[in-house]
Amino acid sequence: MKITRRLVLGALLACAIPVFGADAPTPEAILDHFVEVTGGKAAYEKRKTEVVHGTIEFAAVGLKGTMVEYFEEPGKYYMAMDLAGIGKIETGLNGGVAWENSVLQGARIKTGEEKAQAVREADMNNFSHWREVYSKVELAGEETVDGEPCYKVVVTPKEGKPETMYFEKRSGLMRKTTLVAVSQLGDIPAESISTEYRRFEDILAPAKVTEKVAGQEFTITVESVQANQEIPAEKFALPDEVKALLAKQKN
Repeated sequence: MKITRRLVLGALLACAIPVFGADAPTPEAILDHFVEVTGGKAAYEKRKTEVVHGTIEFAAVGLKGTMVEYFEEPGKYYMAMDLAGIGKIETGLNGGVAWENSVLQGARIKTGEEKAQAVREADMNNFSHWREVYSKVELAGEETVDGEPCYKVVVTPKEGKPETMYFEKRSGLMRKTTLVAVSQLGDIPAESISTEYRRFEDILAPAKVTEKVAGQEFTITVESVQANQEIPAEKFALPDEVKALLAKQKN
């Protein structure tokens, strides 16, 4: 299961002095082990579509809503978030076009590094073929996350900034991710904490993800995951507002 998330240590990573145990595994082995403990490469790759239903809550401001994600290989994604008192926020990828549309800011098309980030996040099975997604992986030390000793692995995508992933030494599960999210407002440090792992059909995935972005904290709770369900093609269709932007660009 895949839900979008964010964060990074930036320049601090380049200055940090790694600390390793005597029997520390390679970063490649850590990533491969995560794939195995969450279901195995074959289980991931047999999933061709996925539908995720959940809720989202900004507890500090009392804001709640629902969200749904649709994935289809290759390269199709749609997410709709409906927040009480605010309205719908949509984002998607289809035909190589990464877009966003909201009642607050209207429609826009993602380009450059932001588009590359959106493409990675829309890849529902990116961990099963991580060697194709990341050009470099490095073990950057060990760190405790919420009382759990973790290996800290820095992964560098083929396009974009490095991301840091924290894998529990005991279970092999990913506990935290940090990166710099690219947006129309600039680069934004972000953090994602994954907890309450559950088996959704044949994949073990977090049922609760807490995100910290730009001083805001919100929690996504996954209620259900359906794999290999037929998804109507119109679900991934570009909104009229996005089509209008594309036509304007061509002209």
